[in-house]
Amino acid sequence: MEWSFTTARGPGGQHVNKASTAAILRVRAVDIGGLDDAALERLRAIAISVLVGDGELLYRCDLHRSQLQNKDACEGRLRTMVSQAAVRPKVRKKTKPTWGSVQRRLEGKKKDGQRKEGRRWREES
Repeated sequence: MEWSFTTARGPGGQHVNKASTAAILRVRAVDIGGLDDAALERLRAIAISVLVGDGELLYRCDLHRSQLQNKDACEGRLRTMVSQAAVRPKVRKKTKPTWGSVQRRLEGKKKDGQRKEGRRWREES
């Protein structure tokens, strides 16, 4: 983890121009421990908006007036994304449609067909 601090943006007067309160966190995705290859791929997919260069995550926070609070906010964002990536998505199992659902589908198709049949023009003989 590589930290740097800079002046924040937005309103705040002289304090925002002089104090380096904005926190910038750089972390290489491969350096994050406890993640297997599949979890790293999920992290790259989740963190596409903060991914820069060769697999480096870049977080910038200048929401608070305090450098410590901004640093904690950056760590929190990283922690959230890593915990989301660590959870393996549940694999969907295909299920057979129930007998009742099949019957309801077929009844609906018959009704639609009858309605359309009633719209046809018939030639009188």
